[in-house]
This record gives sequence, structure tokens and C-alpha cells, in this order.
Amino acid sequence: MTKSLEEMTNEELWGLFPIIISEHDVTWKEKYDSEKSLLKQVIGIDDIVKISHYGSTSIPNLPAKPTIDILLEIKDDTDVEELIAKLESTGYLYSPQPENPPPHAMFMKGYTPEGFKGQTYHLHLRYSGDWDELYFRDYLISHPEVADEYGKLKLKLKEEYEHDRDGYTLAKSDFIKGVTKMARKEFVNKYLPE
Repeated sequence: MTKSLEEMTNEELWGLFPIIISEHDVTWKEKYDSEKSLLKQVIGIDDIVKISHYGSTSIPNLPAKPTIDILLEIKDDTDVEELIAKLESTGYLYSPQPENPPPHAMFMKGYTPEGFKGQTYHLHLRYSGDWDELYFRDYLISHPEVADEYGKLKLKLKEEYEHDRDGYTLAKSDFIKGVTKMARKEFVNKYLPE
């Protein structure tokens, strides 16, 4: 009998879903745009402050895990339980994230007990804010030489951490923090909520 994803240990999940780095795929933007339209339709625009494509799939020419990262910023008075139900109805798996900013939630699509299926998405749910991820994305887009350096780092780390997602993420963190610090100096308060 196959275990559900919720029953699997991290090691089992990492074995089933290894780190894969692909050459940049120009269809990732189209897939993001399509998913953004679906999200607006399912959630309704009244609760949405902003939807953003970020992560490596949003940066031209950058090798990436073929997972489209989406930042969904919602209004403070949004009924989060209702929102969770709406997202689950479209095939997203809800993952509570107590260490992440409120409302402490992430959603995934494209993961099954048999492995990846179709396009994978990570939907990060947050209240409106001034998020580092958007500064990091914009800096890499504006500085292709830094994006190239990041791509080389990702390829190197993939070899070492292919079956350890936490290790892979941690090993990139110093680079990401350094670039984000430079980005916040270059794009001062660009994403501060109005």
C-alpha cells in the first residue's frame, strides 16, 4: 500500500522528489500567467492584494528547479480557512508553515505519492508586505552576472544535496541574504505596502 504524502518522512519525500535543475524554460512565464488567472478566478479579486511570480523560474536564462514559485499577498481580513478550502479544491496541497510569516501557509501542486506529476507550483500565502523574495528576483534580473553566479551555485549544490531539500536550501542562504541586502539598497522600499 502506498503511503500518502502526509505520512512520508522527509527522507522519503526527498527520495521521491529529488532536486532537479533544468535549463530555463520560456513557457514558465506562460504557466505562471495561466495559474495567476486561475487563482484570481477561484479566490476572487476582493481578497487579493498582489500575485507575484518569483524564484528562479521568473529570472530569464537562469537554470532552475522546474517549480513555479508564486507569492499570493492577501488582505488582513481575508477568511484564511475559506481560502485554504478554495485552493485545495483546485488541487493544491495545504502545508502549514509555522516558521513562515503569517498566515503561516504554503500550498503545493504537482506532487503525488508516485512522484512529480505535471507542472509543480509552490504557492506562498502571506499578508501584504515588503518581501525579500521580490527584491532578490529583481536584483538578479537587473544583474545577469549575479544571476549567472547563482545558477552555477545551484548546479554545484544540486550535486551535493540532490536528496536533501533542507540542506540545499540552507546552503544557498548566505548567497541569497547577501544579494537581498544589495537589492534592498538598490531598490529602496520598492515593495512597501501603500
